[in-house]
Amino acid sequence: MIAGCITALVTPFRNGRLDIAGLRRNVKFQLKHRVSGVLVGGSTGEAPALTEKEREKAITTVVSEVRGRIPVMVGAGTNSTAKSIRVVRQAKQLGADAVLVVAPYYVKPTQEGLYRHFRTIAEAVDIPIVVYNIPGRCSVNIEPATIEKMVRNCPGIIGVKEASGRLDQASEIIQRCGDRVSVLSGDDSLTLPILSVGGKGVVSVVSNLVPEDVVLLIEYYLGGKINPAAKLHCRLYPL
Repeated sequence: MIAGCITALVTPFRNGRLDIAGLRRNVKFQLKHRVSGVLVGGSTGEAPALTEKEREKAITTVVSEVRGRIPVMVGAGTNSTAKSIRVVRQAKQLGADAVLVVAPYYVKPTQEGLYRHFRTIAEAVDIPIVVYNIPGRCSVNIEPATIEKMVRNCPGIIGVKEASGRLDQASEIIQRCGDRVSVLSGDDSLTLPILSVGGKGVVSVVSNLVPEDVVLLIEYYLGGKINPAAKLHCRLYPL
């Protein structure tokens, strides 16, 4: 099960070139502060703006720095089912432990189309998949019933990064299938609220800066220290 603080790594550049040393420093920083995992090539990593070589180098750099100590998840979704399968397979070859697959953007598929897209990918690959729902960027919302259908029929799907910004939607996903997959907040501002309804953690942006605080917030909540968790949540909120 994927859970806890998973840092969505930024992709550092210096003078227009991928900053390998800077990327390694951030990974070491994340490991020092006990994050549960890292994500390479997500939205925060500006994956759509990377060349193929830059993307590959970022993945292999992180994998080599982590050395199996925590899971490395790789952003691998596109708006083409066939291309997504190729990108997922490549991520596995480069050492990914799991992949984050976003809903097909721009094309606005139906709920049945979304289901078939993810099921086709899951059946074609052999690596754990986290479904990424971010309607604000994809112009389509993966509804809770569709996610439940995916989880029921696709054993390779182990999690959902829920970034609709709607706590009611996260609650319904958890009610429907939270016993079979990890539901992760896709928004730092909703980490504590989603934990409170049964979520398992967050794919965090702010942990690039303060990983120790995000880790501590989750530990506070899971340890029953609700008031300290709430205070830390409010302190982090401006970030």
